[in-house]
Amino acid sequence: MNAYIFAVVVPLLVLFYRNRSAVKRRGLPADVGGERGLALRNHRFTSPLSSAWEGVTTLAELFERACREHQERVLLGTRELIARDMETSPDGRTFEKLHLGDYQWLTYGRVFESVSSFASGLALLGHRREEHVAIFAETRERWFIALQGCFRRNVTVVTIYSSLGEEALCHSLNETDVTTVICGRKELTSLVHISGQLDSVKRVICMDDDIPSDTLSVQNDWKITSFADVERLGRENPVEADLPLSADVAVIMYTSGSTGLPKGVMMTHANVLATVSSVMIIVPNLGPKDVYLAYLPMAHILELVAENLIAAVGGRVGYGTPLTLTDTSNKIKNGKRGDATALMPTVMAAVPAILDRVREGVLKKVNAKGGLSKKLFYLAFARRLHALNGSWFGAWGLEKALWNLLVFKKVQAILGGRIRFILCGGAPLSGDTQRFINICLGAPIGQGYGLTETCAGGTFSDFDDTSVGRVGPPIPCSYIKLIDWHEGGYSTDDLPMPRGEIVIGGPNVTLGYFKNEEKTRESYKVDERGMRWFYTGDIGRFHKDGCIEIIDRKKDIVKLQHGEYVSLGKVEASLSTSPYADNIMLHADPFHSYCVALVVVSHPALEQWASQQGIAYSDFSELCRKEETVKEAHASLVKEAKKARLEKFEIPAKIKLLSDPWTPESGLVTAALKLKREIIRKTFQEELSKLYASV
Repeated sequence: MNAYIFAVVVPLLVLFYRNRSAVKRRGLPADVGGERGLALRNHRFTSPLSSAWEGVTTLAELFERACREHQERVLLGTRELIARDMETSPDGRTFEKLHLGDYQWLTYGRVFESVSSFASGLALLGHRREEHVAIFAETRERWFIALQGCFRRNVTVVTIYSSLGEEALCHSLNETDVTTVICGRKELTSLVHISGQLDSVKRVICMDDDIPSDTLSVQNDWKITSFADVERLGRENPVEADLPLSADVAVIMYTSGSTGLPKGVMMTHANVLATVSSVMIIVPNLGPKDVYLAYLPMAHILELVAENLIAAVGGRVGYGTPLTLTDTSNKIKNGKRGDATALMPTVMAAVPAILDRVREGVLKKVNAKGGLSKKLFYLAFARRLHALNGSWFGAWGLEKALWNLLVFKKVQAILGGRIRFILCGGAPLSGDTQRFINICLGAPIGQGYGLTETCAGGTFSDFDDTSVGRVGPPIPCSYIKLIDWHEGGYSTDDLPMPRGEIVIGGPNVTLGYFKNEEKTRESYKVDERGMRWFYTGDIGRFHKDGCIEIIDRKKDIVKLQHGEYVSLGKVEASLSTSPYADNIMLHADPFHSYCVALVVVSHPALEQWASQQGIAYSDFSELCRKEETVKEAHASLVKEAKKARLEKFEIPAKIKLLSDPWTPESGLVTAALKLKREIIRKTFQEELSKLYASV
């Protein structure tokens, strides 16, 4: 009898406290200077947080403190490469497949030795503190060691995405007068190819020990050294550290260049430390037991903050890649373990595109299995969804535990089975995907909003907030202010929720753009109290509890022929929930009264539909061109548009289905998987013109 009472009472208590938290004030009014507007702060802090660690003011101090406290614990892990094979698909294409072993770990003490040795070796190579170092490589163990090594010599690091194109790469290196480049073997080949266009580079340090022989003969007086040799040099001839101050520039981070050439954002140690401190407070019980899977580009501020945070609290960082993430990832040999299965992380950072793919992969497997398994999955999902949406009759208590055991445990195993928290940022996350991850992985998603210019800091969802479509209240280091944008029709006096352009203030707001004073003056302002503010260009609205919702973007607004305004990003976010859309770009022309769209098709979803319809095709591109296929995909988009209550003029009148994915390597999306709208428009200009002509 007691078990029955327990099963009834516990869910009721959960619902009671859940309903109480629904009205919890997460953001409170703040008295701030600067331009008139409505400002909020985090409910736990009356003034912005600078550091969560007493006496720590720089990232170098934070790392050294962690290494002293956790010397014997393991910090950085990399998987052993057992075999590398090439496999041929039925259509004749070849793919690289990897067999990776267990993680090999370095302790905090060993990592600190490597950092100190690398710092000394860098100085002995002739690099001076006033010169800039660029790290141009994929995320890995030595990326982190190089970063911390530069910090110990107070050397500013220029971060560059490994997928950056030649023009943007030249621009970034030349603009910052980089003298030393730290890169991988693959990136070294790219550097050599443009060596004649680089003005200031003197030294190159290759992270891989097998330096390509053809790069050593490059005729530009570069000194090319292996990472191991730099460490060895420093270990044998130690040089005293030259630690930075909080106001010193730690990183010049180049944005991924979604519009034109990338801009270099100057971040001080104090800027990054403020965000690291805030996230540590927001994520509950973060500590030495946590294991973090690092696979996003470390040249992205979200990943750089996450790795520094995990190291600061005594956790473990295991490295992976997006192509080896799960057991079914493209580069993992059939039957072998992906990174998540091998590492079993407790914490992950993700961009929405990655989570969308996880959802798509799970649903594909469930639908392919069919039968009782499929029915059980959708029943369990519906029962848990009712609960998350606040229904008293959803799956709570013992029923929730039962569904987790019978159904969702298999889904959770995809990411190792131990995930307890996911940090998500970089782009809007659809409500459907957020709910799916919440239910199937049994872990909350902390959806955040921030920019490179604010060190990823701005807002972040609280652990106990299960709402969707919002990005949380201000984080402890930030003020969030809304100011009127009259041209777009947004005002802080709007009812029922105040609306306006989002302006972020606090110690995490960076110094500005490197060698670009005009753009800095345009986007940054310092108020009469000395607070720095960044004008984001994003439009948001405050909910009653102090959480913010992103509803528009000034730069994405296009005025159609008859005067209607279309927000491209808002519409794309709504349409991307279609099962057929892997990616989508809406195009609005001011000389027309309607929109068109380019849709990168989800292969599994479209192939499954074609199979069910008995449609024959020789290859996937032919399937995308078929009239019935286009009609089906367009109908799906219209359905999602109606669900999102879009206006008729916001729904694309015609669409073009594209069979090839948009990747950073193709140059059509950034490393953070954001659309390079102008480049896509130019690349597909002919297709867009044909779409308008066909209406």
